[in-house]
Amino acid sequence: MERNLEKTMEDVNNTLGVTGCILTDKSGLCLGAKGNISADSAGLIAAIADQAAKLEPESDLPIITLQNDSRQCLIQRHGPVVGAIFKDTSQ
Repeated sequence: MERNLEKTMEDVNNTLGVTGCILTDKSGLCLGAKGNISADSAGLIAAIADQAAKLEPESDLPIITLQNDSRQCLIQRHGPVVGAIFKDTSQ
């Protein structure tokens, strides 16, 4: 399973415009991080996904988007794993 996570993160991180990605379990334990992202953010990302699920209890897989002038963060939980993808939007 670890090899699959590494390959998936590598594929995502090599996508045009993506600057980093992180996978965490629902408790906030970092499962892996690639690119320009700190593993320290795993707990916060899991907490954001948890709170968004409470806002939309009827939605199976809500997608959370956080954006500023130069960067976008997409967060989604799928089963026990929460993923976040960071994109550069300044281009």
